[in-house]
Amino acid sequence: MQDIWNYPTGPSTDLDLIGYKVEATDGHIGKVGEATYDADAGYIVVDTGPWIFGKHVLLPAGVIVRVDADEQAVYVHRTKDEIKAAPEFDPVRERDASYRDVYGGYYGGFGSSGVV
Repeated sequence: MQDIWNYPTGPSTDLDLIGYKVEATDGHIGKVGEATYDADAGYIVVDTGPWIFGKHVLLPAGVIVRVDADEQAVYVHRTKDEIKAAPEFDPVRERDASYRDVYGGYYGGFGSSGVV
């Protein structure tokens, strides 16, 4: 299984994902508000807007199936409900390894992040 914190095929680090729409397996979930490309620590932060009452959700890079630059969309291998039930995002702790372990355990528990 691929590491949950690395992009599967990696968008180019010169591709700015901020503002891209995020598509779960069952539909639109929000827009990318932040993206990091750090080795073994890549993730996006999704602004879910009104769908989950303005919640911000951290998604490890490994749940990304593909990035479509033409559509400006990021496709993730998780459902809306899986994302909605994710641990609460804390911007103060987002770079803390133990905090990322919580997310890694949560998202890693759903199995492979490969294309379905």
